[in-house]
Amino acid sequence: MEPEIQPPLPEGLPGEKSPDATFTPQPAPFDPEPWETRAVRWVFLGGQGLRAGWSVLVFFLLTGLISAAVGFVFVKLHLVDLGKRTDFTASAVVLGELIPFLGLVGAAALLALIERRRSLLAFNLTGPRCALHFFSGLAAGFLALSALVGAMAWGHWLHFGPVALSGAEIFKFGAIWGCAFLLVGCVEEGTFRCYLQFTLTRGINFWWALGTIGLVCLGLFARSRGNGVWGVYAVALLGLLPCLWLHLKKAEGAGFWQAAWVTSTLFGYIHTGNNGENWIGIFAAALIGFVFCVSVRVTGSAWWAIGCHAAWDWTETYFYGAADSGNVATGHYLTTSPAGNALWSGGTDGPEGSLLVLGVILLLLAALLAIYGRRKPAPTILERAIG
Repeated sequence: MEPEIQPPLPEGLPGEKSPDATFTPQPAPFDPEPWETRAVRWVFLGGQGLRAGWSVLVFFLLTGLISAAVGFVFVKLHLVDLGKRTDFTASAVVLGELIPFLGLVGAAALLALIERRRSLLAFNLTGPRCALHFFSGLAAGFLALSALVGAMAWGHWLHFGPVALSGAEIFKFGAIWGCAFLLVGCVEEGTFRCYLQFTLTRGINFWWALGTIGLVCLGLFARSRGNGVWGVYAVALLGLLPCLWLHLKKAEGAGFWQAAWVTSTLFGYIHTGNNGENWIGIFAAALIGFVFCVSVRVTGSAWWAIGCHAAWDWTETYFYGAADSGNVATGHYLTTSPAGNALWSGGTDGPEGSLLVLGVILLLLAALLAIYGRRKPAPTILERAIG
């Protein structure tokens, strides 16, 4: 009798091991980074590279170091005398502002390399029609300050005196003061509306903004000095509820407005060290700082703000010869002096300390929104990079 032939066992599915195959456990995947490295990376790096807080800290350190080095060179070349109080002259302002300007440019250029930006222009200095926005900012600054002076003269809170310059000196001092205030505009807008506004937008939230502003106000309260500190407190409170509402609504673009709250408050804060300031002048500085943030939002760059800032200061200081934060320039064209109640005349602060300045700034904001606000907001370079 023939033995029964058993059919072969069916082959398993592709990739399935046979029952009698020896099981070899596979080693767990190796993680090349220990948790300490990942923790350090998380502390310093975010989704867009170096975290915003560290970027700001490095920015101020580099700006201070480079400015100190430039100042040392200027002292050795006898261009400036840091131990001597200089008059408010055009040449003194040019040399005095050139030091922080070079520090600002050097720090921004180095951080552009560290953060792998294309160039320092990445910090809110590129966008559509930059030249047009700059010159329209110049016109806006001149017209806004002239409207303020006109309203004060109409109310008899400002009097005109004799013309202080004649002939070629008009153009000479006008040009030098123009260079001086262009540097002022570049330094202050470059710090607050370019680097800080750009960097904080990409990495701030409501709680970080609130903490930063709280520390600023606490510092002012602790030192118990500074001119017009209530102007800082006022703008800090003014931005609290709108920024909280944006945070709770998780609104798109909330980071930009929270950054604007911080930079505007800081902008008012730095003016508390000026001579002759009052709370209206400090609040006005913070308020116009917010207007400049709005201009970045609607135009896509800081060039309108730079032009408006430079023209505002030039018109007030050189053209009308009014006090600027308590300082009257040497070599101004017209001559003006405050009269009457300091609430309306500005007193020692000048036109910026008059209550009327708040209305002019609101009109400037309305004009800015009327011209650019009806269009779709121009994306900032940060939004273009993310998109």
